[in-house]
Amino acid sequence: MVNFTLTISYLVIGLVLRRVPKFPKDSASVLNLFVIYVSLPALILLKVPSLSLSRDLWVPVVMPWLMLLFSAALVLLGTRIFLWQKSVVGVLLLMVPLGNTSFFGIPMVTAFFGDSGVPYAVLYDQFGSFIALSTYGTIILAIYGGKGKASVMDVVLKIVTFPPFIALLTSLIILQGLSYPPAIEVLLSSLAGTLVPVVMVAVGMQLSFRFDSGTFRPFVFGLLVKLVAAPMSALLICSALGLDGLPVKIAIFEAGMPPMVSAGALAISAGMSPKLTAAFVGFGIVASFATLPILAGVL
Repeated sequence: MVNFTLTISYLVIGLVLRRVPKFPKDSASVLNLFVIYVSLPALILLKVPSLSLSRDLWVPVVMPWLMLLFSAALVLLGTRIFLWQKSVVGVLLLMVPLGNTSFFGIPMVTAFFGDSGVPYAVLYDQFGSFIALSTYGTIILAIYGGKGKASVMDVVLKIVTFPPFIALLTSLIILQGLSYPPAIEVLLSSLAGTLVPVVMVAVGMQLSFRFDSGTFRPFVFGLLVKLVAAPMSALLICSALGLDGLPVKIAIFEAGMPPMVSAGALAISAGMSPKLTAAFVGFGIVASFATLPILAGVL
């Protein structure tokens, strides 16, 4: 509970700092870059090499793709029933299947499950959410955002040059089971420790609560799918298969994360219903502060 309170405190600090004139408007972007290039790779290099192999380790890798298919199917079903506009459908297909499993997910996993859950959250994010954003997200933007299609090579280069993904492959292939010299471990530990405060301050600085009453129905529909239907379906799937253990719990928990901030930024830049997108990001994070503790309690 202390970690959860600290996480909310960092978010509030970000909200306050956003109103301080001395902070440049791109402060959140700079903090995000620091996390991408320093904090998250350090955390991955510190935690993943000590990952204990188990038969349930595949669950955090497969679950995000199952949730993507499940969520996208529900969105398409809702579209057939409610006949939403093309831009609204594009936002729903981008924001509902893709969760904030890194910038928000890792701090939440740390708060409720401790550091031992972080490696499994990294697997869920890097082999699931990140690759899905780079591939599935690109396709949705091309179809619904009116942007030119990215080539397969562009997508591949984006994935293999992403610093956290490089750190993950290095940890799994080269460093698995190895121990660091004390000085290196202290360095990685200190850098990894910056992730939660820096990323949550950045999220607080980026939160937006713009809302358009004309998009209320798709907003409620999408948020219910993202925060309730998705994690409950993940829980039912794992229960039906008799799966249990920390990797499984983290996979289910990550399935209940709010919409991805990065996906929202892409949707807004493509002109896809900006107010609906901002509502998903802002209200989604706020609503998840109520749904995630309940989900963690169920697990």
